[in-house]
Amino acid sequence: MTAPVTSPASVTAVPKPPVKSLGAWALDAMIWGGVAVLLLISIDAVDLKNVSRLFTNAENMKGFAADLLRPNWDDWQLYVSKMWETIQIALWGTFLAIFLGVPMGLAAARNIAPVWVVTPVRWLMNALRSIPDLVMGLLFVVAVGLGPLAGVLAIALNTAGVLAKLFSEAVESIDKGPVEGVRATGAPKLHEIMWGVIPQVAPLWTSFALYRFESNSRSATVLGLIGAGGIGQVLFDRMNGFDYSSVSAIVIIVVVAVTLIDMLSQAMRKRLL
Repeated sequence: MTAPVTSPASVTAVPKPPVKSLGAWALDAMIWGGVAVLLLISIDAVDLKNVSRLFTNAENMKGFAADLLRPNWDDWQLYVSKMWETIQIALWGTFLAIFLGVPMGLAAARNIAPVWVVTPVRWLMNALRSIPDLVMGLLFVVAVGLGPLAGVLAIALNTAGVLAKLFSEAVESIDKGPVEGVRATGAPKLHEIMWGVIPQVAPLWTSFALYRFESNSRSATVLGLIGAGGIGQVLFDRMNGFDYSSVSAIVIIVVVAVTLIDMLSQAMRKRLL
């Protein structure tokens, strides 16, 4: 019996592109239409109609820009030392956040933890993420006083909520095969997590932690405005004194430091991932 002959046209035929249903088009129109309507009704709320003030107050901006273009480096050693303190605040805050985020992330993953554990842990994660860094910083300034410790604790708790969510989502997307293989050997639950889960999520967890360290380096600068240590406090003092030349020098140091941290983070990602 001879095999059926397949015509060249049928072999090289290009499949038809996917077609959206009328319901899908209607849903897309509702979503994007709703976004457009929300933007339009928010114009007054955000005072967008007064954007022309950027040009009507041009003289003020010229004076401000002129001072910014003449950075004052007289106190550069103070600025560098305070920037280093800011980086240390971010480093310790991120480390403590990882220490808290790993068990919370595992406990919040629906595929490895029971629902009676997942639910309260996710509530705690949401609470930590919803409180801004500045609010936490103010609370810890009241609790432990002015200084870098308040900044470290504020960053640690807020970042712990963020990392725990990212960690749990990474765990929920793992391949079940390795976990089932470890389970088939009769290993306990802890070994399933250690040998079946952690090796799969470790690269993602590392990437998330490095990214948050970069973000926390900027957040720690802002926390200095409320007395939580770091270069932000010096920046706030210079701004209040209208010393924009010193502000320019501080901003340059912050930009250079954050850029170096970003380069270091990328190098670490390539090395570890």
